[in-house]
Amino acid sequence: MVKRPLKNRADEQDELVIKAITSSDRRQILDILRDEPRTTGAICGELPWLNRCTVMQHLWVLEKVRLIITRKAGRQRWNYPDVSPIQHFHERWIKAYAEPSASFLSRLRTDLETS
Repeated sequence: MVKRPLKNRADEQDELVIKAITSSDRRQILDILRDEPRTTGAICGELPWLNRCTVMQHLWVLEKVRLIITRKAGRQRWNYPDVSPIQHFHERWIKAYAEPSASFLSRLRTDLETS
């Protein structure tokens, strides 16, 4: 039996990010935070179908995989987006696979325009 090679830290982090964003509620939280940081209470207000405890659990998952950074200011907890894990994932997976297709489409357009 052949053993699977050990995963490196970057691959493990990518897997955690993928698992974290499989939840539509967590993706919605990231969308809420896209333009500006928000308090946990403000996020709860944007997701009325979730109770505060559930929102806190989602925020914990996002913080654990470094998709958000939290800071406490008095009694409020501020949540800031951290796009670096998504940027890393994009560089590693999406960009590498999209570039050949983009190059092909550029060549095709050039060929069609010169024909």
